[in-house]
Amino acid sequence: MTIYNLEEKAIILKSGDDVAVAKERLDIDTVLKYCGRIIRVNDEIPIGHKIAVNPIQRGKSIRRYGQIIGFASCNIAVGDRVHVHNVGWKEFLREYEFANEAIPTEFYPESEMRTFMGFKRDDGRVGTRNYVAIVATSNCSASVSRHIADKFRNEVSKDYPNVDGVFAVTPKGGCSTRIDGADVMQLQRVLSGFAEHPNVASYLLVGLGCEVNQADYLIGNHSLQLDFEHRSGLILIQACGGIQKAVEAGVKAVQKMLPYANEFRRTAQPVSDLILATECGGSDSNSGISGNPAVGVAADELVKYGGTVILGETTEMYGAEHLLTRRAKNEIVGKKLVEKIRWWEHYAKTHDAEINNNPSPGNIEGGLSNIYEKSLGAIAKGGTTTVNEVYRYAERVTEKGLVIMDTPGNDPASVTGMVAGGATIIVFSTGRGSVFGFKPAPSIKVATNSQLYHQMIDEMDINAGVVLDGSSVTEVGFSIFEEIIAVASGKKTKSELSDVGEEEFSPWVLGPIL
Repeated sequence: MTIYNLEEKAIILKSGDDVAVAKERLDIDTVLKYCGRIIRVNDEIPIGHKIAVNPIQRGKSIRRYGQIIGFASCNIAVGDRVHVHNVGWKEFLREYEFANEAIPTEFYPESEMRTFMGFKRDDGRVGTRNYVAIVATSNCSASVSRHIADKFRNEVSKDYPNVDGVFAVTPKGGCSTRIDGADVMQLQRVLSGFAEHPNVASYLLVGLGCEVNQADYLIGNHSLQLDFEHRSGLILIQACGGIQKAVEAGVKAVQKMLPYANEFRRTAQPVSDLILATECGGSDSNSGISGNPAVGVAADELVKYGGTVILGETTEMYGAEHLLTRRAKNEIVGKKLVEKIRWWEHYAKTHDAEINNNPSPGNIEGGLSNIYEKSLGAIAKGGTTTVNEVYRYAERVTEKGLVIMDTPGNDPASVTGMVAGGATIIVFSTGRGSVFGFKPAPSIKVATNSQLYHQMIDEMDINAGVVLDGSSVTEVGFSIFEEIIAVASGKKTKSELSDVGEEEFSPWVLGPIL
């Protein structure tokens, strides 16, 4: 009989955890040694799934990451597989403390400041890409906007080598709702955020002419800081006389914008001007072990250089938010996060749902049992620094350091909000194999396990799965940070090489649509 040290076959994250996560498939009757005890595997344990290392009585809490990830729905014996069949979900009270674990950031001195090759804009912000955007004000003008952008597909770089392309911003809403309601206000923040994005040199607004979200209304909303006069244009389909005439007018307008956009050049800029959006999608149980903690290391590095990191997906903080309130810079910021959590509880109940409807079937197949377990792994993307602010969805981010944006857990909707807020680059970790890309911000995809990385090599930029093979999280995190600088300076990500990133635009729709 072969006896393996548990650490050879599985990972325990914190002393006192009730479960270990399998690094490889464990067959029935595999024998493991842990803390002087012998553990015989009672069930087949797929890679990334959990095995009990302590007996857990029915109704008692189950711990991973040193935190509660659920409650035993039946008695669980040592060696049992621990998953949705014996892990229950219910709400439990978290003790909120504020700012008691906020540690001042040790910034790198100015003499050690790193740089990247970016596009400096007139307002002082710095882009990582240089696009022209066609911005539809509602779904009524989305097709025309797409047709205009398609006229320039794969033809821009020949005559305008400093322009990354022309892309369309096409919402699926913008009408049949209250003109001054929360839904329109949120959509306007999104659209203005893309129009005025640091990665966008100039933009064309395209409206139908009779929709609720009128182009003039968008331009006239002074709270949006829309600089319409200097680098933009506007066409209305009804005023032009229909689709073909509107497309012709749009093409002419873009042709006038391209020489201006091409005047921008990449120059050396401090990495403190970078705004990083962090996202995880198609997650597995390894996401909280390899990919997300490594992204967190890169996030900490960027913060130490004076940059900005956005942690989104409020619903994937649920059950772990009390760990973030402790890192808030003050009680005001911490309570903002708690208010968002309470709003989501109400929102879910209003729509006859529960926050535990996330994780998805793919997440569950990958070993995640419920939202508490998913959240504890997800927040690792934000690293360890102080939480300096909590923003509304698509609100422009102005605070430096680590900030939180209130977004859904849905990947396209979440990233749409963070990019609208000003994120110029994205790091996206995945354990199941997301093929996510996003214009105008390049998306670096991090595989959480080596099997995925090699299976989808054409989609993955970084392999964090080497952590499971013995590499350190810190080492992988530093490699992600170097990739951030390289991509910010112009290196194409795998999703950019595949020309993926327009269909992922998906503003969060609050409703109702009437």
